[in-house]
Amino acid sequence: MEWISLNGNPLTLEEIRRVAQDFAPVELSGTARGRIVAARSVVESILRTGRTIYGVNTGFGKLADVGIAPEHLAQLQTNLVRSHACGLGEPLRQAESRAMLLLRANVLAKGFSGVRVELVELLMAMLNHRVHPVIPSRGSVGASGDLAPLAHLALVLIGEGEAEFHGERMSGARALAAAGLQPIALAAKEGLALLNGTQAMTSVGAAALLEAERLTRVACLAGAMTLEALKGTPVAFDARIHAARPHAGQMAAAEFLTRLLAESEIRDSHREGDPRVQDAYCLRCMPQVHGAVLGVLAHARQVLETESGSATDNPLVFGDAEHGEVLSGGNFHGAPLAYVFDYVAIALTDLASMSERRIDRLVNPDINEGLPAFLCADAGLSSGYMIAHVTAAALLNECKVLAHPSSTDSVPTSGGKEDHVSMGMTGALKLRQIVDNVEWILAIELLCAAQGLDFRKPLRPARKLQEAYTRIRAEIAHLDEDREPHPDIRALAQMIRTGAFDALLASV
Repeated sequence: MEWISLNGNPLTLEEIRRVAQDFAPVELSGTARGRIVAARSVVESILRTGRTIYGVNTGFGKLADVGIAPEHLAQLQTNLVRSHACGLGEPLRQAESRAMLLLRANVLAKGFSGVRVELVELLMAMLNHRVHPVIPSRGSVGASGDLAPLAHLALVLIGEGEAEFHGERMSGARALAAAGLQPIALAAKEGLALLNGTQAMTSVGAAALLEAERLTRVACLAGAMTLEALKGTPVAFDARIHAARPHAGQMAAAEFLTRLLAESEIRDSHREGDPRVQDAYCLRCMPQVHGAVLGVLAHARQVLETESGSATDNPLVFGDAEHGEVLSGGNFHGAPLAYVFDYVAIALTDLASMSERRIDRLVNPDINEGLPAFLCADAGLSSGYMIAHVTAAALLNECKVLAHPSSTDSVPTSGGKEDHVSMGMTGALKLRQIVDNVEWILAIELLCAAQGLDFRKPLRPARKLQEAYTRIRAEIAHLDEDREPHPDIRALAQMIRTGAFDALLASV
């Protein structure tokens, strides 16, 4: 597998995924190595002069005015890591832990953090040897960095905490030893450099955003299949309509839906003499809503990729050993990320709302355009997909609750020194759950749309939709009589997550 060279520059979401999920190996570029060495020389030069530097020879947060004697500087960094490892809750997913290692190594490689090369090399070695810190998901308020999550990551570097190695959970010391790695003794500034940063929220958010991009494409597929099953019209996707309101996402969604719906026998069957002039909004307005979601995701991608190559610890080191400075600032504040996580959460919840409305139109006998009640040929004796829609409604309700923004809240911490925080990690975790819920809802729509298409036979849907239908039916049989829907929904959700429709959609 091709190596990824870390140089402190922004990483694409795809590069993050290659390392986090596909285990691509990483290495440190030569230019980054030189910058790291130069920044470290600044720290050591200043220490020799006895100048006061926040977090290097002072306490932290509210204790920034407390000076630390030279003989205690290394212990100060170790104490910092131990005291901040206060996370709770279920651990982050393996891919999220790996992404944190990657992103932390990459931003240290920018050469503004004042750490030694050996520290960055150990982060990369843990990635390459698959030593994954066990990182509790709760405990970060998203300012001064993701302190608690990053502290649990840093514990493993010093041979403490917990890690997974080859799927087995064990002590950090044992995991390093099993991989043939040695823990590191932190030097001045290094504990702080590991803890100040937004890498926990960035890691969770990056994975969620990539899946959100996939789900938006799948939503177009599901919506197009539903339109066909309901004998709807694609007239609303005409390019002339969208050129008159030229939002890029809207035009792209309309074009995508038009291509998905090409070459349809179902459409040809009711092209003439159809009394309906237009469909319900959940069908007719897919370009406007799905396209707006695409715009939100594009903005979020730009923010996350910028953050992946940003120095987010404090203080930052500039210059060289002769003319160096260490400046305190606030790049660790998660506001840019917190806002886009809330933005994406709102957009995805609306995408899910559109899907739930389409599911209702498929199963509801009052509005489902001649399809059997609840998509069951023997309705009454059987309930068909009645409760599948109920489940979608329950999932949508949860999305609506989770879409309430976390970035509008702030709780002062650290004795009031850190008096405004972003709550960005809360936003990332909420977004992750919304993504999971939307995946389930779209799986339910695909399940119902495929069942609806069965009742339109022998007419065939558009060619690309027929391909998707065939893939679904290869895994999930037509519902002749009541059976447990849960395994079928799970199977379809798994198909979405593992990319079963990706190549098909890429070829549209």
